[in-house]
Amino acid sequence: MHQKEQRPRKFVWPLQAMPLARAMSLSYALLIIYVSLNPFDFDFQNGITAWAWVNAPLPRFFTVFDVSVNILAYIPFGFLLVFAAYPRWRNFVALGLALGLSAGLAFSVESLQSWLPTRIPSQMDWWANVFGGLLGGLLAIPLGPQWLSGSAIRRRFDQWFGLNWAACALFLLFPWSQIYPQSSWLGTGVWGHAIFGSIDWGTTVVNHVAQETLITALCWLGVALLLSLGLRSKAPQWRILNGLLIFTVAIKTLFTALQFGAEFGLIWFTAGALWGMALASILLRWALKLSQIAKFWLALSCLISATIAINILPDNPYFVLTLRHWYQGRLLHFNELMQWVSVVWLPVALIWMIRNVTEFKSQH
Repeated sequence: MHQKEQRPRKFVWPLQAMPLARAMSLSYALLIIYVSLNPFDFDFQNGITAWAWVNAPLPRFFTVFDVSVNILAYIPFGFLLVFAAYPRWRNFVALGLALGLSAGLAFSVESLQSWLPTRIPSQMDWWANVFGGLLGGLLAIPLGPQWLSGSAIRRRFDQWFGLNWAACALFLLFPWSQIYPQSSWLGTGVWGHAIFGSIDWGTTVVNHVAQETLITALCWLGVALLLSLGLRSKAPQWRILNGLLIFTVAIKTLFTALQFGAEFGLIWFTAGALWGMALASILLRWALKLSQIAKFWLALSCLISATIAINILPDNPYFVLTLRHWYQGRLLHFNELMQWVSVVWLPVALIWMIRNVTEFKSQH
C-alpha cells in the first residue's frame, strides 16, 4: 500500500530519440517527391527559371479537389516531423521545424516542376502544402511523443510482432498493394506474365465466379499464413488477420470509388470475391493451428498456385471492359505508385519468408 502511494501520478516519458519516426518522415518525403515529379521527364532547356512560379499570378481557376489533395498530402509529413524532432526539439520549436521543412520540400518540388511539361507549379499549391504541414504539426503536438513510441497502438504492435519489423511493414503495406485494379480480388502475382506468357484460350468458356473464388481463396490463405509467420504465437492471429482483410476491403472500396466514381465503389466486390474470402477465412482458422514450418510450406504452395492460376487463366472479360472506361485523371501518378506496390509486394514477402525458413524450422 505504501509503495502504491509513492507511485508517481503522471508517467514521464524518457527523453529518447525516435528512429522509427525519422525513418517514416524520410520515406514519406521520398514518396512526395516521387508522386510530385513522376515521370521525371525534365526539360531543362524550356527557357523557364526554376523560381518563375513565385512571381507568377495565382491561377484564375482552381478546384476544391486540387487544393484538398495538396493539403492532405502534407499533413502526415508535418505530423511525423514533430515526432522525428523529439527529444532535441519539442512543442512549438518542433512545430516550427515541421513547418519549415514542409515549406522547403514543397518549394523544391514546385521549382522542379517548372521543368516538367506535364506539371504547372503555382503559389496556390505551395501555400496548400505549407498549410497541410502546419496542420499535421498542430495535430501531433497535443499527442506527445508517447503516442508514437509508447501508445496503445505501438504497444499492441509490439505484442503482435515483437522486433519483427519486416513482417510488420509487409502487414501495413498489404492493403495498399490491392488498390491498383486487378482481374481477381486479392490477385497478387501479376508479375508472372513475364514467366508464363500469354495463353490463347480461344472459345473455351471458363466459369469466372469459380475462377475468382479459387484465386481469391488461394491468395488470401497464402498471404494470411505468410503474415502469421511474423506474428507472435500468443497474438490473436485469426482476429488480427481478418481485421486486416476488413481494412483492405475498406481501402479498396474507397479508392475504387475515387478511380471509377462513387457508384462503382463496390464493382470489384463480386460473388467470387465474397466466396473466396469466406472460404479462405474458414480454412485459415484451422491452418493457424499448424506448426510454423507447416504454415510456411502451405503459404508457399498457395501463393505459387495462385500466381500460376492468375497468369494462365484468362482475364475476366468484365474486368477488361471496366478498364476501358477507367480515366485515371488526377490520380494518374498515385496509381503508378500503387501499381509498383502491387507488383513488388509478393516477391519481397516471399524473399522475407524464404530467408527466415531456418527460424521457422526451429520453432515448434
